[in-house]
Amino acid sequence: MDNLWLYVIIALIVLVLAAATVYGLMRGRGGAERSVEPSRPAQPMPSGSPAVDSGQGAATATAPPPEHPAEPSESPAEALEEVAPAPAVERPESARGRLQRLRARLARSNSAIGKGLLALLSRGHLDEEAWEEVEDTLIASDLGVEATTELVESLRTQVKVEGTTDEATVRGWLRKDLLALVQPEMDRRIASSRVGIRPAVILVVGVNGTGKTTTVGKLARVLVAEDREVLLGAADTFRAAAADQLETWGGRVGVPTVRSDKEGADPAAVAFDTVKAGIEQEVDVVIIDTAGRLHTKVGLMDELGKIKRVIEKQSEIDEVLLVLDATTGQNGLQQARIFAEAVDVTGIVLTKLDGTAKGGIVVSVQRQLGVPVKLVGLGEGPDDLAPFDPEAFVDAIVE
Repeated sequence: MDNLWLYVIIALIVLVLAAATVYGLMRGRGGAERSVEPSRPAQPMPSGSPAVDSGQGAATATAPPPEHPAEPSESPAEALEEVAPAPAVERPESARGRLQRLRARLARSNSAIGKGLLALLSRGHLDEEAWEEVEDTLIASDLGVEATTELVESLRTQVKVEGTTDEATVRGWLRKDLLALVQPEMDRRIASSRVGIRPAVILVVGVNGTGKTTTVGKLARVLVAEDREVLLGAADTFRAAAADQLETWGGRVGVPTVRSDKEGADPAAVAFDTVKAGIEQEVDVVIIDTAGRLHTKVGLMDELGKIKRVIEKQSEIDEVLLVLDATTGQNGLQQARIFAEAVDVTGIVLTKLDGTAKGGIVVSVQRQLGVPVKLVGLGEGPDDLAPFDPEAFVDAIVE
């Protein structure tokens, strides 16, 4: 009997030890699992996240709550860094009246026209030699021979009839005659509104070095300020940095860019894809940047014609803007003529107008092509592209 109790006691001790061992093993395994995969709190959705359409209205997607909350593993600084807001998209001011604000720059660059003429015309007695100086001053400003002749004849007639060379009177005559030459009645609006089910399409062309890509970026800012939805197309596929530059300009104002990842890709294909995307996304206006090309290179000019034809397979082109460097003078006029033959130019953008005394090119190019100057560049700043205002332009010359 005593032996029986001894066996029972030994069996109980063995069972207790076995239970303790199993408990310890299970406890250790559970701790290991928690150390490898700690539960994390749900992260909030970033502001501005798109809603998910459930079929019964919009619902904001959120993460499910954790079953076992635990302390986050990242430091407070890391957590703040994760939810830092993205850089704010710029909102440019309206470009209306911008040329008035930039008149001082324009006046400095065109002082040879205004001040030089007023000094000559206010001398008193105007003999033939004086009138020849007036003509030389106007021709030097790239006004052109035909326009210069018209202006001088008008001034000579008024001086003869009125019998005065009073500076204030002469200034008034000069302002009136210059304004007539600039043709304020021309339509200088930029096509930027949807036409039926498609966006307006703007093609931007020009030679190398005129600031074409920068002009496209600045034009996007002008249109965004007018509450237009804009899409850019980087069809300058030959210059490695062109697409990056355009994308940077657009990104600053929240405008996307269609581009090819392959350098040297077919620019016509990029232009086609841009217009297609603009139609699908229902934007207001598509602006397509093209590679700079010498007007004397027939192959490159033919390629520009190809881009135009490919775009027209799915949409009309509403605007072809030719970017000209105002400092090139008569050479710029030759460029303008050849580009106009290739792509039916509808408007001129004159860059670097603040860095030249040759403001007469405004009159010359309009007469040569029969199309208006629509925009002028007056500085390096992002908002220094101004819609051309004939009165502000003439006032800056004669003030």
